[in-house]
Parts: sequence; structure tokens; C-alpha cells
Amino acid sequence: MLLACAAQAQALTLTGLDVLERDGFKQLAGKRVGLITNHTSVDISGVNAVDAFHKAGNFKLAAIFSPEHGFRGTEEGGVYIESSSDPVTGVPVYSLYGKGKQRPSPEMLKGLDVLVFDIQDIGARFYTYLTTMGYAMEEADKAGLPFMVLDRPNPIGGTVEGPVLEPGISFFTAYFPVPARHGFTPGEMALFHKAKLGLKLDLTVVKLEGWTRDLFFDATGVVWTNPSPNIRNVDAEVLYPGLGCFEASNVSVGRGTDRPFLWFGAPWMKAAKIAKKLNKAALAGVKFSPLRLKPDKDVYEGKDCEGVAVTVTNRAAVRALDVFVNAAYWLREYNGRDFTLKPEEIRKMTGSGDLYRLLEAGAGPAAIIAAFEKSNAPFRADAAKYLLYK
Repeated sequence: MLLACAAQAQALTLTGLDVLERDGFKQLAGKRVGLITNHTSVDISGVNAVDAFHKAGNFKLAAIFSPEHGFRGTEEGGVYIESSSDPVTGVPVYSLYGKGKQRPSPEMLKGLDVLVFDIQDIGARFYTYLTTMGYAMEEADKAGLPFMVLDRPNPIGGTVEGPVLEPGISFFTAYFPVPARHGFTPGEMALFHKAKLGLKLDLTVVKLEGWTRDLFFDATGVVWTNPSPNIRNVDAEVLYPGLGCFEASNVSVGRGTDRPFLWFGAPWMKAAKIAKKLNKAALAGVKFSPLRLKPDKDVYEGKDCEGVAVTVTNRAAVRALDVFVNAAYWLREYNGRDFTLKPEEIRKMTGSGDLYRLLEAGAGPAAIIAAFEKSNAPFRADAAKYLLYK
């Protein structure tokens, strides 16, 4: 069965790791390698990159660097992680999500010949794995250290949505001047970041084979692993760039339920009315239904919440930011002051002050979405020069 699955995957998409492995790791031969990775970095047979690197034999895996959620991907978002060592290989594991420590230090990079990045992203700017990549690229540039990206699919395809990050905003969850749903693979984002910062970095992207921008993750044949504890399927990834913005409010996104990022709710929500309005809005690729849930962690832990379940009916048509904008509008209309957005946090999440400003001014969803489209139009034109795949 495993061989059959592997054969099917090979006929579809090979990741950068698969390509490197197929070619005998020749680009790393004789080098001391640092690997930025986590549990999502698996090859066509489901073998983690750390194990594949350790067994290669023609170079030395000298250091491992782990992002938010830890090397094994089991920690909740925002939990600081200590450095350690890998019990299987004995290689030191440096946390790039420790308290005040999101960049590799010169001491961590000392003695390395190349720094390699291989982590599965989910396609939303405020998901932090690519920020870790960007920070590491900058530190490698300072150290004169070559940087290699083993590319992986954008699991929600090449669609672009939402405003470009406004100048003056720079946080771990709001770093690249790209739309909230950026449409890049990690390799493309690396090329974009190098160009925008004018880095002199020696950058190599080991490209995907057999991937096109219309493919969602479960059509690639790449082995699925939850990229973080609350992203459990492709539909959640598709909705995350929109529903994730509720984390800048007092609305639950389903953490502590069996539907994270497929539902939003609160004890005070007039969910039936909101679901009805959202269905009438004829938002493409989704339908809505009222659903009561009781989260067992995070906001509203242990409280019955009236909420709205979001069902994806056509992934290619979904525009998650449109869903969020419409939902936020009707929450204000029906729940008034019970619904609160945190102005600075929602600015970081969406990337601009347009949403909060326009809602406060009484604008409807169409005006807000139009502002988003105006913001990302120059990016869409500029992004073409960094795209590696059709």
C-alpha cells in the first residue's frame, strides 16, 4: 500500500526534499548543514527531513532549527519553546520561537556551510513559518552563509486576497509586504524577500516538480501532517486567511472544539440570523449553518457558544477574506457592542486599517472588499516576476 501511495505521489508532486533526495543530496555534498524544519518536512515515503539528512552519508547535519509549535508541531500557538537536542540523531535543536529569540544567532550559525529551510506553510501571511524563513535569510546574509529553500506547495493554491501589509507594520505575524493570502510557495516568498530587501544572499530554491497553482494540497500526493495543532485539513487552511482574523476579536474560532477554523462563535452571538445573512450574500464556495459548541480551551472555555459552521463546497471559489468581512459586518449589525474588534490587532491580521476604519464609518462589505482589492492590485502585477510555477 505504501509503495502504491508513493508511486501515485511521484506521478503528481515532488517536493524540494524529494528532488534533493532523488538526486543523492549532491548539492549538499561535503557540507556542514543547518536545517530549519519541523514535523511537516516529510519526503514521499513519510520520512522526516532530519532522518533523511542524517542517513544521507555525504554531508553532516550539524544543527536543527525549529519554528513556532516546536520541532514536533505539538505546541499551541504562542507557546515559547526551549532549545534541546534531537534524541534520535543527537543533533542540537535550536528554537527559533523562544522568548525574545526568533532569529538564529551568530553562535548558532557558526561552523555551518549552508542553511536549509524545509517547512510546509499554509498560505496566509500571519502564519509564522515563513517569517521564520525571512528572519533566517537575513541572518544568513549577514553571516555570508548560503541559504537553500526546499520548496513545498502552497496548499491553498495561487489565489491572492486581502490588503497588502501597510508600511510601518512589522511583527512576527505581520512581516512581509504581501496580501493576507499571498499565493506564494516558500521558494517564491524567498525570492520576493531577497529582492525587496536587496539581500546579497546566495539563495537556491530546489523547485517542486509536478505542482501547478490550481492544485490544493490533497491533490498533490504529498503526505499530510497537521501544520499546527488546530489546522487539521485543507478546508481549514482555505478558510484560515479569513476566519483567522477573528483572533483579533472576542469571537472564538473553534480552538478547543472539533472544528477549529471551520466555525466561529460566542455565547452572545445571534448565530441563526448571521448564518441566514451570510447565505443570502451568495459568497462563493461556502455555505453556513448555526451550530452550538462548547470550547474546552482558549476563549470561552467551558461555555456554550452560539456559532456559525462554515462548509466548503468549492475550494477554488472560496474567498476567505470576503467571508470574514461579511461576518464581521453582520456581527456588528446584530450584536452591536457585544462584538469587539481590537483595532491594532486587526490591523496586523488583515494588514491594513481599512477594515476597522470602514466598519466604524458604516461601510458595507462591498466597500471594504473593494478597498482590499485596490490595495493588492499592484502586488498582483509585481508578483509575477517571482513565480516559479504556472
